[in-house]
Amino acid sequence: MKIIDFRFRPHTEAILNGIKNSAMFKASSEASGFDKWQPQPLDQIVADLKARGVVKCVITGRDCHCTYGSKDNNGSVLEFCRAYPDLFVGFWGIDPHEGMEAVRKVEKVVKEYGMKGIATDPYLAHLTPSAAKYYPLYAKCCELGIPVFITMAPPPQVPDAVMAYTDPRDVDIVAKDFPELKIIMSHGGYPFVHEAIYACYRNKNVYMDISEYEAAPMCETYFNAMKSMIADKVLFASAHPFVDQRDCLATYQAAGLSPEVSEKIMYKNACKVLGLDCGCSAPASASVADQLRGVSEDKLRSLVASILQSSLK
Repeated sequence: MKIIDFRFRPHTEAILNGIKNSAMFKASSEASGFDKWQPQPLDQIVADLKARGVVKCVITGRDCHCTYGSKDNNGSVLEFCRAYPDLFVGFWGIDPHEGMEAVRKVEKVVKEYGMKGIATDPYLAHLTPSAAKYYPLYAKCCELGIPVFITMAPPPQVPDAVMAYTDPRDVDIVAKDFPELKIIMSHGGYPFVHEAIYACYRNKNVYMDISEYEAAPMCETYFNAMKSMIADKVLFASAHPFVDQRDCLATYQAAGLSPEVSEKIMYKNACKVLGLDCGCSAPASASVADQLRGVSEDKLRSLVASILQSSLK
């Protein structure tokens, strides 16, 4: 089965150091044992992805310099996408506090850098997803026809981040105000599990991943919903390297999903969000030449004579 990982960062040395030394995630990384990771060169990471059947990875940027003073990581997103354009899909991190400069930036990165969407972190911006500062960005995404990726669960021990900024009921408001906007709620809106499921269920334009919370309390509710209500609305995402992609794949394999549902979550739903041809369309009809290949000369003459007789009647 083909796999698209909708939240992935290669565990290169620069990425690992950037995460564990950031103002946002330093304490969280220390508490979770993030230091266990050993960096690998990008070409080896790519080879491992291909060996696991991963055909694309969405790499999301993060920009929260107005609230935390940390430099954005968008340069690495662009670097990875340029190195492996057929494998990596870039979503540029946007800081809503930049105002109209952020809006202009969205257009620039899509048209000049080939980004396929934007990513934002309301809990790091200290705003709700339905805050007024986000609305010009959402409007620009609608204009450009790109999705927005919204981080909707605060990791532990992130300074000044509160759960109120990640309530899926705010995404429900945005979905109604921007019905053309494709919205991906990352991390499943945890711990607002039921609200996240229902926001996806009732809004045609809302999707989610449950990265980092596949084994958390109430995770069985997510998987039960995938089997019934929202099979078309969940995207596989590992959040690698916060969670090892191999472990995440094993969790989904053990979740008891049917082959049809698994294919949607692991591949087809992401194709739909990204506007890709998933390769599931009906095969093209064989050409006339293909259909006639191998037919004897006598049968061909008989067929032509029959057609001519029919046309003269």
